[in-house]
Amino acid sequence: MDKIKRFIDCYVPITTCTLRCHYCYITQHGLFAQKIPKLKYSVETVRKALSKERLGGTCLINFCAAGETLLLKELLDYVRALLEEGHYVMIVTNATVSSRFDEVVKFPPTLLRRLFFKFSYHYLELKQKNLLEKFFKNIQKVRDAGCSFTLEVTPSDELIPFIDEMNQKAVEELGAIPHVTVARDERDPEKLPILTEMSKEEYKEVWGKFHSALFDYKMELFEVRRTEFCYAGEWSFYLNLGTGMMSQCYKSLKEQNIFEHPEQPIVFCPIGNNCLEHHCYNGHVWIALGDIPELLAPTYAELRNRVCEDGSEWINPEMKSFMGSKLFESNKSYTSEEKAVVNKKLHRLIVRRHLKHRVANLLKVVRREK
Repeated sequence: MDKIKRFIDCYVPITTCTLRCHYCYITQHGLFAQKIPKLKYSVETVRKALSKERLGGTCLINFCAAGETLLLKELLDYVRALLEEGHYVMIVTNATVSSRFDEVVKFPPTLLRRLFFKFSYHYLELKQKNLLEKFFKNIQKVRDAGCSFTLEVTPSDELIPFIDEMNQKAVEELGAIPHVTVARDERDPEKLPILTEMSKEEYKEVWGKFHSALFDYKMELFEVRRTEFCYAGEWSFYLNLGTGMMSQCYKSLKEQNIFEHPEQPIVFCPIGNNCLEHHCYNGHVWIALGDIPELLAPTYAELRNRVCEDGSEWINPEMKSFMGSKLFESNKSYTSEEKAVVNKKLHRLIVRRHLKHRVANLLKVVRREK
């Protein structure tokens, strides 16, 4: 069975959406746009840039937009190309763009078994807009075709009175209650605290009742600064589908365009002991997949799967096996000497960045005084 070589979190540059959830970070920043961008790089270029040969093996590639991912009509062309390349692909979606799911089910079954959907269950918005029937119909459509999926709720204080009816609907349609993530408050971009008016203990008590492995593990990681040696940038990376820019993680010390010259090798560099984030708010992916080998973590499959009342599961055996593998099983760990070299190189970059910011701030002061 395949094992994961690298994880790629691929950002789809869309801030348009069919919903307006108040807890969405795009809503919080007022960044919604109505225009769907035209991507610069062709499907053929992207496939070549992300070939198994260039990446060193079979990868897990996640497509997620700031708005609704599937509003980009050409997205499925990129998805199919990467599935044909042999990779496993995930798509984050609110399941409201029905025409895309009609296209998906026409893929060959061998490709559909390596396709996974992360369905965002925005219950209040779906109910208010009378979209619940469409939502579950689209999920069932790809499930029947052989795709794997998960159902995920973003917990908000306003949703609490509707928990029972929301869960009942999920059980009726999909055989199990949804998983729960942890909402972050983007109004504080440095600390990114939990988005709630409740205390942390109250929050855990309310949403812990879902017995969601995803929620439980995210709560372990939230607000805990990571100081271990992290292989993000080497075993995984963040990629902008529009620009081709590859970053080590969401906050990165090194970047490169990997679409511009796809025939050239990619220069991988781990973030090491230099994480710039206040906490690893998406560690349920990076850490669960194995970017920090010494941290014991559930597998990604365990965080996303549900066993239904009839004994069936949300994730099919092939995808479950792949998502159950770890990055450190397919990659060589660094020696202490190699880690020291990486940290020294990145430390110099951090110092230069601080100096650059200090100079920029001084120039602002000088201009104001003039």
